Amino acid sequence: MKKKKIIRSSTIPQSLATFCNGLLKELSSEYEVVAVSSPGEDLDKVARQEGVRTIAVPMERHISLLNDLRSLWKMWRVMRRERPDMVHSMTPKAGLVCMMAGWLARVPRRVHTFTGLVWPTATGLKRRILMATDWLTCACATHIIPEGEGVKNDLLSHHITRKPIKVLGYGNVRGIDLDYYKPQGETPSHSGFTFVFVGRIVRDKGINELVAAFDRLHSELENVKLVLVGRREDNLDPVSPATLDRINRGDGIEAVGNQSDTRPFYSNADAMVFPSYREGFPNVVIEAGAMGLPCIVTDINGSREIIIDGKNGVIVPPKDQDALYHAMKEFVEHPDALAAMAANARELVAKRFEQGYVRQCLYDFYHDILKDSI
Repeated sequence: MKKKKIIRSSTIPQSLATFCNGLLKELSSEYEVVAVSSPGEDLDKVARQEGVRTIAVPMERHISLLNDLRSLWKMWRVMRRERPDMVHSMTPKAGLVCMMAGWLARVPRRVHTFTGLVWPTATGLKRRILMATDWLTCACATHIIPEGEGVKNDLLSHHITRKPIKVLGYGNVRGIDLDYYKPQGETPSHSGFTFVFVGRIVRDKGINELVAAFDRLHSELENVKLVLVGRREDNLDPVSPATLDRINRGDGIEAVGNQSDTRPFYSNADAMVFPSYREGFPNVVIEAGAMGLPCIVTDINGSREIIIDGKNGVIVPPKDQDALYHAMKEFVEHPDALAAMAANARELVAKRFEQGYVRQCLYDFYHDILKDSI
């Protein structure tokens, strides 16, 4: 019997390589899988690692009307040529382009996963445009998967869609490999207290507030350290000049750049701090929990679905430097409470976000919508 064909797409190939690592290879045992994304070495890497056919369609991450129309035309041609049974996109621009192209090409099953929403933290005309593009994505989709209850509630409460939408499992779309992310069985190799942040070094991740809160804490307690793991994106969402100057000065702050393996940095830390303004479902918080780290997070979508306040971490308001400072100080000064939260961290992650369970939820969803013709 001929396999049904699935197109999986993201705006940039790094997203496919990260979110679908191993997944496309597993899907290939039952379906014909084609990966579509912007061209680049990472797309070639997806082809090699996953053993699937890839197609390059250039897509801009930000709004670019002329380029977006070119992307739509090229994606429509791909859909017409490939005639997939289903197209499943993730990331905003790939969602808009794939859902519109799929609708125009009459692809019968058009699935988009919202891994996060940009417009809740935007203002003015930009917010209205972003909401309109998400509305159009939903209008062209046949199935919508929000990554978490928070994203689902935002889509419904702001009337982005009225279609039935379903969170798969507990919301996370990637899952965590508990054999890869696990405590190393040794205490951090340092004296004092180390906080670690893992993510892009940009304004939207709360880096300005984090650096300011740490600077205040460090002026009172010299044995504290902050390690920043991630790349800067100065052309997209730069941190403030004062924050950048403080990071460059060091003095308790160590910026190590992007790292292919973040486990040593989790292992050598006492706690994770992740003060982001917005997320879909932050995998780094799940990774930290799997490594046995309690986390300080902001009260936003995703983070509040991973952290139970006082049990495996602490939740503070976003953009609140003072609250962040007090939470970090509590972690340093109350080791018994910190140890209790650390003891719960991995167990809570294992119950909800183990990779096999997360992927089985997706496989069941695919089986359900592909079992009959539309």
